[in-house]
Amino acid sequence: MNGGLSPLFLREMRMPLQESDPPPMRPLSDLVTEDEVEGECLDLCLQRGRKPSPSLLSASSCRLKITSPVTLLASIVRLLKSYSQAELWRTEMLLFEMCCLWLKELPFRRRPQPYYETSIHAIKNMRRKMEDKHVIIPDFNSLFNIQDQEEQAYFAVFDGHGGVDAAVYAANHLHVNLVHQESFNQDPIEALCKAFKVTDEGFVKKAAREHLRCGTTGVVTFLRGRTLYVAWLGDSQVILVRKGQVVELMKPHKPDREDEKLRIEALGGCVIWFGTWRVNGSLSVSRAIGDSEHKPYICGDADHDVFPLDGSEDYLILACDGFWDTVVPDEAVRVVSDHLEENSGDTTMVAHKLVASARDAGSSDNITVIVVFLRDPRCPPPTARA
Repeated sequence: MNGGLSPLFLREMRMPLQESDPPPMRPLSDLVTEDEVEGECLDLCLQRGRKPSPSLLSASSCRLKITSPVTLLASIVRLLKSYSQAELWRTEMLLFEMCCLWLKELPFRRRPQPYYETSIHAIKNMRRKMEDKHVIIPDFNSLFNIQDQEEQAYFAVFDGHGGVDAAVYAANHLHVNLVHQESFNQDPIEALCKAFKVTDEGFVKKAAREHLRCGTTGVVTFLRGRTLYVAWLGDSQVILVRKGQVVELMKPHKPDREDEKLRIEALGGCVIWFGTWRVNGSLSVSRAIGDSEHKPYICGDADHDVFPLDGSEDYLILACDGFWDTVVPDEAVRVVSDHLEENSGDTTMVAHKLVASARDAGSSDNITVIVVFLRDPRCPPPTARA
């Protein structure tokens, strides 16, 4: 395994580009602001490093390149105006050289990482465009060079409507906004809710600059040590499965939810039936990032909850409404259980099976599913710790 690197990584690590080759990554818009540079840089690095490198290498290499004054950040800032192919080529060379060094010696890790095996699948389905985005950061500390905190992980699903721009923005920036909140170390759930708000405000400004009319729902799970933090807007959802049983973590924001209906009507809006319940006859969700023309009825205030973990938890399922509208939680658990039993605990295709179950049940929407395993399903379940 060569120091813990997978054979896939060793086999598929691409040779550096030649100067005549096309750029390895998309250029940034010249409308990107200074506040957005870090999130955009991290996204570019993760796109380049995610396949086939292991999560540790992806996270660590991104952070090394972001923090080094002679590497990616300086290059990307210049790219905002020039789109220099030479700069992109130089960035590619630096990544290749770093990977070559890591083939000989991996970065030192002070603590073992918790078990966060993931299975992910996303399809456009019958929609004209794919407007979902998802984020998987099992090694949050390495990505942000956090030295003095318990192990942390971040998983999110964003379901865009009216275009993909809001979902892309949230996927690129919400975790960056989270780590920069003053309350991040002491009160993660407060920081998470503020990050949603800051992300919403940032996208509203971007939408005004670029004449965008779209929004996105979102659900985020943030794990710190033995605590799970959940925050959400709209109807993307997450469930926890403990000892094979569903644990409800949240209630989606639908316009016909009584408290949401009262909030909207108190602001002067209305909830009416138009194929489904909609805010002012338009949107079928009552909270979202973006949707400037529908505020304040479509608000950007996230709901949240906190759940202590005792070691008996099996996994999380995060998914957009394209999944949950046709598959109930108990059915999702049955699909996962059957797949694991039939495949000796192999998790590789779990998300594919879940997506297929939603499509077969009649979903025509975009479908994104992330399954985050909190323990190895190939091992017997542990007894709950006190």
